[in-house]
Amino acid sequence: MSTPPLSPDGLEAALRAIGAERYHNLHPFHRALHDGRLTRGQVQAWALNRYYYQCRIPAKDATLLARLPTAELRREWRRRLVDHDGDAPDTGGVARWLKLTGGLGLDRAYVESLHGLLPATRFAVDAYVHFVRDRSILEAIASSLTELFSPTIIGERVSGMLRHYDFVTPDTLAYFQPRLTQAPRDSDFALAYVRDHARTAEQQQAVMDALRFKCDVLWSMLDALDYAYVAPGRIPPGAFRPDPA
Repeated sequence: MSTPPLSPDGLEAALRAIGAERYHNLHPFHRALHDGRLTRGQVQAWALNRYYYQCRIPAKDATLLARLPTAELRREWRRRLVDHDGDAPDTGGVARWLKLTGGLGLDRAYVESLHGLLPATRFAVDAYVHFVRDRSILEAIASSLTELFSPTIIGERVSGMLRHYDFVTPDTLAYFQPRLTQAPRDSDFALAYVRDHARTAEQQQAVMDALRFKCDVLWSMLDALDYAYVAPGRIPPGAFRPDPA
């Protein structure tokens, strides 16, 4: 006997339960970052590797934008490109992330070169870009629903880092303030789209799997950071090596 589809409210509840179980605010490296238990070098490693995720988000969104069938949908998704790439040089989220890495003492040219990335960071982020490029529009949009949970993690991140690290300033963390309004706006649209378009049990399962996949991408990035820079501290060849304390 086939499984009946969930109601839209039931589907939303299932998606939120996935975030409650799998979102990376639960990861030990995240907890250490926010609780002030990392060294400056470990925070640098996090910011450097996270830059690759930030700079590839516009490319991910562009692959989806090219496939959206209506002008209304394209206008909605195009805002995400502007949010991250800006509408002029040195504007947008990617530029603000470079301000963060610079505030932590990392050379901009080195960050942009991507030479110091952990291999697992590159593999995880590329897998996400390819997922959005290759899967259905519904699955691609559903994979963005981690933004449902991001305002909480942003609040923790900003307050925790300012409280615990004397090398972090409000100016350094300027990336995060706009995301407090952008992420809810974007997740409201994506959630409404998924509620409306995931009508069969099969579609709903694909949507939930897409969100699990995205949570796994973010979790695996922190796994790699934890393994390389916390314990056992095995930094792979060619990856960023913090200055000795």
